[in-house]
Amino acid sequence: MKRLEIYTDGACSGNPGPAGIGFVIRENGRVVRECAKGIGNATNNIAEYTALIYALQEALILKADEVDVKSDSELMCRQIQGIYKVKNPNIVPLFDQIRHLLQGFRSFSITHVFRQDNKEADALSKKAIQIQKQTKVFARADNVGEESPSSEG
Repeated sequence: MKRLEIYTDGACSGNPGPAGIGFVIRENGRVVRECAKGIGNATNNIAEYTALIYALQEALILKADEVDVKSDSELMCRQIQGIYKVKNPNIVPLFDQIRHLLQGFRSFSITHVFRQDNKEADALSKKAIQIQKQTKVFARADNVGEESPSSEG
């Protein structure tokens, strides 16, 4: 049986604002996958849910039987655990997608951890926001006809 430990985080700059996700997947303590991905403009909660979706999809690709998820989003953890209801209509389809993905695992757990215990995923989600912001700045500059330094000459 293949057991994976997954740390996820979602972040945004402004709420809503440019958002990013990050996750780290470990098998027997060794990092086997990590991800930093910009997801456009979103709320923090949507980023948190999106990070979990991407991580669970990756765990399925890795053929995991069991997954133990750690997240610093207490709200998301408690909603996935069934302690809190999902009331936000923008979160419901993400919640449903997670429930569907969980059917692919023999066992699943999700635990709320403090931010200091989720530093790697947190850093990846923030890195994704920065990369996304830089990319958009360059795209805007190209669209308004500004010349790049390489066009001088």
